[in-house]
Amino acid sequence: MRPLLGRKRIRGESDELQALDMRVHFSGIKAIDGVDLTLSRGEILGLIGPNGAGKTTLINALSGFQTLISGTVKLGDLDITGWPPHRLARCGLARTFQNLRIFPRLTALENVTAGAVAVGMGRSAALVWACEVLERMKLSTKAEILAGALPHGEERRLGVARALATRPQFILLDEPAAGLNEAESQDLVTSLQDIRSSFNCGLLIIEHDMDVIMNVCDRIQVLDYGKTVKVGSASEVRHDPNVLAAYLGTEEAVSSAET
Repeated sequence: MRPLLGRKRIRGESDELQALDMRVHFSGIKAIDGVDLTLSRGEILGLIGPNGAGKTTLINALSGFQTLISGTVKLGDLDITGWPPHRLARCGLARTFQNLRIFPRLTALENVTAGAVAVGMGRSAALVWACEVLERMKLSTKAEILAGALPHGEERRLGVARALATRPQFILLDEPAAGLNEAESQDLVTSLQDIRSSFNCGLLIIEHDMDVIMNVCDRIQVLDYGKTVKVGSASEVRHDPNVLAAYLGTEEAVSSAET
């Protein structure tokens, strides 16, 4: 496999994204209430929990879209607590959104190029890098198609490609499999595994599709009512009684996600 053009950086490398005692409250509601989280480069961490558990709020806080009332977020040795999203992106922390937020009237190539330009890459270099990212995400044949005309599964991959164009060290994915059929979800699993190896990223994934979570994640962190219920391997989470009570329902339902 040939090396990635975008791997050369003008910024420092960080091996770990760490959050300590994160708290986000809304009008007395403790959306995030003392959560710790650690994500290493090259690791895929799943974040699961029932609706309202605080998953998206946590990603919003990590990526600068939500203000913490207390807690610390660090990228390596660098304290990035309270930094705005554009500054975090330039330091290697990228994210996707559940509602995609692509530019529908721009082509797939233009969308990905915009991501590279946004973190300071010159336009010529950004175009070259965007083409490589599209190839890696199996979207090179769609480069000149308007993003709004792509099928839903390809729109999802385009959202990930645009985040990858920022050359992230860590990428936060909010329900990347939402609306995908079974074949598209399996393609996503393959793509996520390739991102880990080819881009040397740490991936944090919010997902309700347990097939994706159980098959791709090295560790899984479970939230409920803004608190961490469990952190462990798929096997550990699958058999934990607190997780079963809070979210997964029955052990048989979770086990079926692996078949």
